[in-house]
Amino acid sequence: MSVRLATLRRVTETADLTRVPTAKDEARFWALVEAAWASLGPEPAALRRALATRDPEADDVDPYALDAWLDPFLARLRDLCVDLSSRELTDFDRVVERKLYDIDRQDVHNVTDGSDDGFLYCRGWIVAVGREFYEAVRADPAMAVLDAGCEQMCYFFAHLHSERFGDWPDTGSGISRESVSNPAGWPEE
Repeated sequence: MSVRLATLRRVTETADLTRVPTAKDEARFWALVEAAWASLGPEPAALRRALATRDPEADDVDPYALDAWLDPFLARLRDLCVDLSSRELTDFDRVVERKLYDIDRQDVHNVTDGSDDGFLYCRGWIVAVGREFYEAVRADPAMAVLDAGCEQMCYFFAHLHSERFGDWPDTGSGISRESVSNPAGWPEE
């Protein structure tokens, strides 16, 4: 291998380690999530809105009512992804990975509880509910829900990529979606 090719590979590999989702990828991801939810009608839309705008101290919204809608949501999301390329699935997986990482925080865990896996699945639920709820939890962890979970969302696009293209996507982000992997979210005491 030539020196030039080896150098180019090292530069490319280093650049890939810090790959972050683009604003366009994030906008497309949230639009896809919203399209999947919108196809299910007004009832889940009202539940999602109520979750995102509720007073977390009040007991006037049943957050678990949305659980009955998760499987239809995921099925519709899968349908909407049927024609996506390897790159598009990888881009969406990178967005999910980043969203899970960004709310991998002790203050969120203090509300949701759960083991490492349980906390990951709860963060998957937060992402699956949609952007409005995700942003509400990011801004005020008290908006999170105790013991909610959507394991499938955590690796949704990675599994689709594997099914269609025979391998796990390489997001090139250099981060992990696993619990307690975001050092900024878990300050040492």
